[in-house]
Amino acid sequence: MEIFREFSFEAAHQLPAVHPHHKCGRLHGHSYRATVTIRGDVDPTKGWVTDFAEISVAFDPIRQQLDHHYLNEINGLENPTSENVARWIYDRLAESLPLAAVAVRETDHSGAIYRGPTDER
Repeated sequence: MEIFREFSFEAAHQLPAVHPHHKCGRLHGHSYRATVTIRGDVDPTKGWVTDFAEISVAFDPIRQQLDHHYLNEINGLENPTSENVARWIYDRLAESLPLAAVAVRETDHSGAIYRGPTDER
């Protein structure tokens, strides 16, 4: 079974590796949405995989690092593409949650999904 919890944060960034005239090379911001999906067995007594609040507790320190910050200044996010932000979040949650995936949307129509080290293709 997989369950998920969605979170939002506001942040600014610019992409340093794009063509000099690319619009994403300029400083800009997004209303990001992150979806944390975990996998596990349904507890036969409780009827759930885990309490959604446990996902929130694990994500809260990450949100504090990202929300209303300039992502390029965060260690590991010097090139803060959606792909890199999804991987960065995944890496920080992997020890505390049985992750299936982390998805990051920077707009309603664009984002990335990272499913862990085997997703490195």
